[in-house]
Amino acid sequence: MELKQDFECKVSVHDIVLAIRTELDSEIVDTLSATSFDVQRGKLLLNLIHIQPIQLSPEEVENCRRFQTTLFRILLNGDVNKLSVSDDFSLGDNPEIDYLMLPATAKHQRPSNSIIDWDSVSSFPFSSKRTGDCKNHACDVRIQNGLVCSCQLENCVVYTPHTRLIYIITRITDWNGNSTLNRGRKGTSTYKEYYKNHHGIELRFEYQPLLQGRSVFKVGNYLLKARQKKKKGQNMNCAELPPELCSVIMSPISVSTIYSFSFIPSIMHCLESLLVAFNLKKMLLDNCTQNDIPISKVLQAITAKECQEAYDYEYLETLGDSFLKYVVSQQLFKTNQNDREGALTNERKKITSNVALFNFACSRRLQGFIRKETFDPKQWDIPGDKSKSLLLKQELVSGRTSAYVRRMREIDFKIIADVVEALIGAFISTEDEEAAITFINWIGIKVDTNIIPYERPRSIEPEQLEHVKLLESQLNKYSFHDPYLLVEALTHSSCKRPEIGRCYERLEFLGDAVLDNVMTMHFYKEYSNEKWSPKFFTIMRSISVNNECYALSAIKAKLHKHILCGSVVENQIAATMKGVEKLSLESTFGWELETYFCPVLADVIESIAGAIFVDSGYKKEVVFQSIRPLLEPLVTPETARRHPIYELHELCQKRDYEMKEHPSDRVNNETSVTIEVKANGITFKHTEKASNKYTARKVAAKEILKQMKICKYLG
Repeated sequence: MELKQDFECKVSVHDIVLAIRTELDSEIVDTLSATSFDVQRGKLLLNLIHIQPIQLSPEEVENCRRFQTTLFRILLNGDVNKLSVSDDFSLGDNPEIDYLMLPATAKHQRPSNSIIDWDSVSSFPFSSKRTGDCKNHACDVRIQNGLVCSCQLENCVVYTPHTRLIYIITRITDWNGNSTLNRGRKGTSTYKEYYKNHHGIELRFEYQPLLQGRSVFKVGNYLLKARQKKKKGQNMNCAELPPELCSVIMSPISVSTIYSFSFIPSIMHCLESLLVAFNLKKMLLDNCTQNDIPISKVLQAITAKECQEAYDYEYLETLGDSFLKYVVSQQLFKTNQNDREGALTNERKKITSNVALFNFACSRRLQGFIRKETFDPKQWDIPGDKSKSLLLKQELVSGRTSAYVRRMREIDFKIIADVVEALIGAFISTEDEEAAITFINWIGIKVDTNIIPYERPRSIEPEQLEHVKLLESQLNKYSFHDPYLLVEALTHSSCKRPEIGRCYERLEFLGDAVLDNVMTMHFYKEYSNEKWSPKFFTIMRSISVNNECYALSAIKAKLHKHILCGSVVENQIAATMKGVEKLSLESTFGWELETYFCPVLADVIESIAGAIFVDSGYKKEVVFQSIRPLLEPLVTPETARRHPIYELHELCQKRDYEMKEHPSDRVNNETSVTIEVKANGITFKHTEKASNKYTARKVAAKEILKQMKICKYLG
């Protein structure tokens, strides 16, 4: 593992040898090599290079496991009581978490020497007897372990019993016990006086050079999406230490080696996660697709937001949710041609609910692949550490895919449902809808791409009911093969004309799902990059895919003139038109107009989309091309505006403001709504009257946001 610092630091990183029994798949190597790790000062870059197999004897394996276990116990626990020479470091017969991480020699030394730095590997257990090998220095430095050569102290780890702390020795100073110690406001003293007064220790070898030690490196989670800021008081703790108060734990081992190993838990957690994703990918390839799906997409799909890492399943879940709704709606529309919209909607909810997706996932044992916890380095399992069980239980998940299980976890059913949608989204993000449909069928939801003729009664020529050619000209000149579909798309259930067999409800049900999917894919392709967060992508989608925007589009296109309906609905549409006749319709967003929209206006946009979808032979791209002119201008990041009700709720949750909506009153055909927000001791309150509660709430929220903006409470 080649490590490279993309930041300035007094301590450099060294390469590390990762030894495993089985060669890693090239995709895992490439994906891990493309990963960077956010540290406090910048980024740590990693590159994996395959080297020739290394033969290790059982004794060498034990030494390696002893070395890495000791070093990680120091880094993660800092407790000398957990350091033991007598621990069992042999390999067992049962499957367990097992790989070796060893310090590498410098690159210029490798052609003639081993790539493994065996001197560092042998640094534990330390023995003062080994100092006899030094021919350049006398063994005349007194430490708690006995007499040693000074060169043994230049790169070592020591424990100071009087403070119960572990230090990394960085150099031997020119000072001794009689040198002056400047203690700032507390004045000065000699080191000898300091240790006597503060620790009750009388230095016996006061002329020995002091050792400069620094505290052990903090091991962090370097996978977090936000770079970790250095907390106050986290600066390097340095001290000058009398050798006689130090007990050497490891020697020789350089500060750079120890620093490099402080990043290993995050790197190995990333590798372990990739191995989980790779195992799931094999299962998907066995059952769902012959086309390759990047392991990075699989990993993203199984990573919950709770992990707080750079990538999680939010983008993919939105894609998968939209596509699942689309294919299930299409299937129900085709196979239940006599069911009305209400029955179709209820059936879709049963199939795509979180509870249903949870059950589908568990039937395929997908829950075991999910990553849902923030990585805690202190809970990381040190390979070779037998102080806690690392034994694994092998279970066959599917076909040739086995999983190794060590512990049980509790996972919220919604997270499991989200991962199902995210895995669907992973296929969709690679433009492989066929594989997504195969996966949906594999988990237990039966859908297909077969085209079934749409049967319904008809008894009159469409042109006698609607101006078909005029309407087609507004749909990007789409020409209907079956114009009666357009008539059905514009017929409300209140229309009692016997020559019209069906209303638009079924087409609305289908068109709602199709429009949602094509708009979602449009925004994903345009804005799914590092510049835009998944949350912003969701906002863009919600701004565009809603009834108010659809209704505004219908009004702009004058579709209200073509709707076939009863007198009650006609009056509702007329009331809407009266409310907007003096308003500018330039806005992209219906909710920016402080008026009420009859829901039928939004319905016909969806039903026309459904009609085009059926008429074109179930081609989504034709729907988008035809409907897009009605929806223009589409929202962009520059024009995006949140719905005031959602924006106010989100603001109050984020800032912990208290929001209260008083009970509404209806007097003289007007509904009165009062919203009150308490923010840091200041109360913002507004009462709004409108023809309906929804409009009153919308305008009241909008006014509250204006007040808060004036008072600079929006941030």
